[in-house]
Amino acid sequence: MLHLITLYFEELVEYCVIILEFIGLIVLMWSALKNVWGLCMRDPHVRLSLAEGIALALEFKLGSEVLRTVIVRQTSELVILGAIILMRAALTFLIHWEIRNEKM
Repeated sequence: MLHLITLYFEELVEYCVIILEFIGLIVLMWSALKNVWGLCMRDPHVRLSLAEGIALALEFKLGSEVLRTVIVRQTSELVILGAIILMRAALTFLIHWEIRNEKM
């Protein structure tokens, strides 16, 4: 019984990870398309808008990676996942720093 619950839980987590990754992809693509249009229209805030879109997409991607840690079984997987989380967190931090500087 416990084994069956574990299997269902892992499946649920995998589906949630896929959904979060997909939402991050949609947010990134929407932001890119919107800002390409803004660039063509010579919008002066295109850089700020693109950075905010990328930051939001990275938040969804980071959320999926954190959720993926729930089903990690081996230490090597955890190390790789931790490195990915650190890189995405660093990117998010840098983008938020850029947004804050752009708004000043």
